[in-house]
Amino acid sequence: MNSKLFLNEIILKRDEIKDFNNYPFNIKCIHNFEKLILDTPVTFIIGENGTGKSTFIEALAITCGLNPEGGTQNFMFSTRESHSDLHEYLKINHFQNKCKTKFFLRAESFYNVATEIEKLGVRGYGDRSLHSCSHGESFIQLIQNRFTENGLYILDEPEAALSPGRQMSLLYMINELVKNGSQFIIATHSPILISYVNGKILNLDDNFNEIKYEDTEIYKTYKMYIDNPYIMQEKLFNDD
Repeated sequence: MNSKLFLNEIILKRDEIKDFNNYPFNIKCIHNFEKLILDTPVTFIIGENGTGKSTFIEALAITCGLNPEGGTQNFMFSTRESHSDLHEYLKINHFQNKCKTKFFLRAESFYNVATEIEKLGVRGYGDRSLHSCSHGESFIQLIQNRFTENGLYILDEPEAALSPGRQMSLLYMINELVKNGSQFIIATHSPILISYVNGKILNLDDNFNEIKYEDTEIYKTYKMYIDNPYIMQEKLFNDD
């Protein structure tokens, strides 16, 4: 284990689960889950739609004391409760309260977080209202102004609002924060983000097993399409 990380181990309390046939325990990756060791400052969680990425990362954020809709541990608003009860069965080890800050950033409910920030008049998120920026600009503004050294940051598909150029900007900011003691856990479909040289990629399609960048379906699909876009379209459109 890496003792410098804020979060080293995630355990599913399987003996407390009454029925693995009910949601969310019937999701394959959760049904088979026992324990996950985190030993790098940046962990990427990937998988096809429906594999349980958001379900898992949302539960992890709640277990870490964060609002299921996003924000810091001080954001306890609720627009619509839709999270599962998975967090009640997760245990985290080697979590140190010495981290300077924690934040859960999820693309799906970021509007709700920006609204709460504006409603409360919370400072520290830049000199412009997040609602006055484009979706992508507001993401970058929040990260630039709110993410600091020695922080634990849980991100759910941050690339949803970002252009490829902005994703590279995010990659730069992640690296700078890592150099200053921060830890990231990121669910994503982005081939740019998962290429991070100091990160580890865990594949939910294969029960959280580690996978190399070039072996991911994300990388292979993007590369195949970009290398031969017209051939790929011909196959897509003429597949009888």
